[in-house]
Amino acid sequence: MSKPLIELKNVSFQYENTHALNNISFKVDEGDFLAIIGPNGSGKSTLLKLILGLEKPTAGEIKLFGLASNQFRDRELIGYVSQKSNAFNSAFPATVEEVVKSGLVKKLGFFKQIPKDASKKAEEVLKAVGLENLAKRNIGQLSGGQQQRVFIARALIAEPKVLILDEPTVGIDHENVQSFYDMLARLNREQNQTIILVTHDVDTVSNRISHVACLNQTIHFHGYKEEFDTISQDQIDALYGHAVRKVH
Repeated sequence: MSKPLIELKNVSFQYENTHALNNISFKVDEGDFLAIIGPNGSGKSTLLKLILGLEKPTAGEIKLFGLASNQFRDRELIGYVSQKSNAFNSAFPATVEEVVKSGLVKKLGFFKQIPKDASKKAEEVLKAVGLENLAKRNIGQLSGGQQQRVFIARALIAEPKVLILDEPTVGIDHENVQSFYDMLARLNREQNQTIILVTHDVDTVSNRISHVACLNQTIHFHGYKEEFDTISQDQIDALYGHAVRKVH
């Protein structure tokens, strides 16, 4: 059996006297499509910072690809797209292809030359996100949803094993949200891309994901989406301490 790509064991974190996360334990295996849900202030952003190595837990252990987080050096294996990635000025002077190629810097380092096959790699990842015909378009001319796809392509060009997306549909109009999640589902299904998705669009994304984690300072549920479907609304509300919207 292969080791989990990401594993948290009894992880806690606090800012001064404020407990942000308490006794978090879960794992992510290769090929998983995990949706992390929870109310505002539940610790979702803090959890991502811990996985990305931007914060250190005050207790517990985080393993990345079988190594303790503080010993893990191959950070390019984890791609990250924030919810503010599409906040681009319309006059930003870069093409879609140039923005995507810039994702190689994380893998190669600032002082290494972009490889000759970078254009081909950019073409491949743009095709994966359905934007192969917009490579020469200025990034500022794209819609919010298209820009977010560009930044996913920028993360994918470094060939990450795990792709982490923090509220990726912020700023995307409702009509394009479905196609955006369809694109993520194709990446997961056809390329076996492991995805961790922080989202409030639980109803919309529910038929694409494989696992659900309910977070509110601690993990109230983590398991297969089908298991989560069997939990009653009253049980979920009791776990959270207030009414929440459940995956249908």
